[in-house]
Amino acid sequence: MTAEILSVGTELLLGDIVNTNAAFLSKELAKLGINVYVETTVGDNAARLLDAYRNAFARADLVITTGGLGPTEDDLTKEVAAEYFGLTLVEDAESMRLLKGYFAKSGSHMTANNLKQAFIPEGAIVLTNANGTAPGCMVEANGKILVMLPGPPNECVPMYHSEVAPKLKKHTDSMFVSKTLHLVGIGESAMETEIKDLLDVQTNPTIAPYAKTGECTLRITAKAVDEAEAARIIAPVADELCRRFGTKIYGEDDTNLAETLVRLLTAKGMTIAMAESCTGGLLTSAIADVPGASAVLVEGAVTYANAAKMNRLGVKEETLAQHGAVSRETAAEMAEGIAKTSGADVGVSTTGIAGPDGGTAEKPVGLVYVGLYFRGKAEVIELRLSGNRRKIRERTVISALDMARRAMLND
Repeated sequence: MTAEILSVGTELLLGDIVNTNAAFLSKELAKLGINVYVETTVGDNAARLLDAYRNAFARADLVITTGGLGPTEDDLTKEVAAEYFGLTLVEDAESMRLLKGYFAKSGSHMTANNLKQAFIPEGAIVLTNANGTAPGCMVEANGKILVMLPGPPNECVPMYHSEVAPKLKKHTDSMFVSKTLHLVGIGESAMETEIKDLLDVQTNPTIAPYAKTGECTLRITAKAVDEAEAARIIAPVADELCRRFGTKIYGEDDTNLAETLVRLLTAKGMTIAMAESCTGGLLTSAIADVPGASAVLVEGAVTYANAAKMNRLGVKEETLAQHGAVSRETAAEMAEGIAKTSGADVGVSTTGIAGPDGGTAEKPVGLVYVGLYFRGKAEVIELRLSGNRRKIRERTVISALDMARRAMLND
């Protein structure tokens, strides 16, 4: 079965709303073994929507729409679908009962235009909306399937899980299951070169390399009749990738680098504190975002000015005068200072030039030092980063997290 996702709404075309529904549906359909080859976005226009239906069904067996099921005149998804299939819209008694009950329970007035939400194409399967007023519906005709879902993600996502996925499973005999490995400390091109022999002969499973800010991922995807079989197919490939990349792999699936570090610190019963200059609190925030971080995070200090570095961390005035705020020496003293003054087992520091201004020939924009103080020793790495201010700061955070992670692994 092939599918097309049809997102309806002028607000999507204008960029007022980010289309998260399409990404969600693509991922979920892949789990069912349903191929998505095309995603289309169309505005709230009847003629263009009708063309979109015709084009989509010329390519796909299954079309899933999101949006356009509401009460206003520009909500046209059901109306145009009925026209495409040659069906009439009829009132669904249960949907009408739920609609009126929703307004009665909320104590708000139901305007007349809300009634259209309870009308569906004749013969369609109604998809109950437990989180809003607009029901979805499913039409099967002429060997094609149309599934219409509401636009708000908090309605679309639960409706798909509870109403749609169980029905679509009956139309498939296989599924796609993926395992994602996260790597740090290696670029995408180098990572791909390391596994080119595997990529050249891949069949099932497949390996897909990706890159994002400061790290890379390898997604292993298997086609199988169930999750157990998929796991058996994926396992030897995952093991080989782990053998080749070793500690460059920091986690799997939904794990991020900060979570991995928090887990390692927790397992060792250790604590951490950060002294940040160029990252301005991003490093501390990354760790604080992890549930359970309170067990390991002692403190984060943003010491931007030289005076703050001296007063809060004990960085020597002569160090700043001789080497500058952006230097190995300052990063080392910052890391040691935050560890000792906070009482943390691990101290991490960041200092650099994130730009766009402030660089010199000797110390250009993108020069960053990350320091780590652990077991009575300070070490510093120098980074030469490119990109805008945000990218430089984000990549610095990744490097700092990884430096602390490796210290825990090597301890």
